[in-house]
Amino acid sequence: MKWILPVLATLFVAVANAQDVAPDQLIKDVSNDVLEIVRQDKDIQSGNASKAVELIDAKVLPHFNFTHMTALAMGKDWRQATPAQQKALTDEFRTLLVRTYSKALTEYRNQTIDFKPFRMQPADTDVTVRTQVNQSGAKPVQIDYNLEKTDKGWKVYDIAVSGISLVTNYRSSFAQEVSAHGVDSLIASMRTKNQGGAGQKK
Repeated sequence: MKWILPVLATLFVAVANAQDVAPDQLIKDVSNDVLEIVRQDKDIQSGNASKAVELIDAKVLPHFNFTHMTALAMGKDWRQATPAQQKALTDEFRTLLVRTYSKALTEYRNQTIDFKPFRMQPADTDVTVRTQVNQSGAKPVQIDYNLEKTDKGWKVYDIAVSGISLVTNYRSSFAQEVSAHGVDSLIASMRTKNQGGAGQKK
């Protein structure tokens, strides 16, 4: 999971008008600043999960489209969920990712990021920004960000790590749970998992 920190770092927002920034430039401009902040934050490095979560809530979440991400992870089962169930699924999926990412923040070990060449047409509304994460003593990891243009700026709706989509990675287990026990059971299962991770170091 050490690749997740650079994922987070590239999604932090430190500019006032992020909605006007090109997707690749948004990722590129803020990554070095955020990595430097984390390098200097001894609380997060020592395992302060609460502080990591606060940082994620404030800086990362505004740039995810969690509804789209959850719908993709659910696949065809998304359409059978009621609006209330869709909201609950989105909330739990959001919490699941936040807990995973906050743990990664506390495991930072001086990773660096290389940005791949990026091209897009002015009319493009769906793009992929490709990066490579370099880790000491380990092979580089390819991380691709899928972003869509919305009226609130560019939003991330999927991340692929070494070619494996984040939302696709969850789709199989979600589909199995829904097929066996229904949507409410999946919500309950996600909620239980999220609550089980609540006892992290403060």
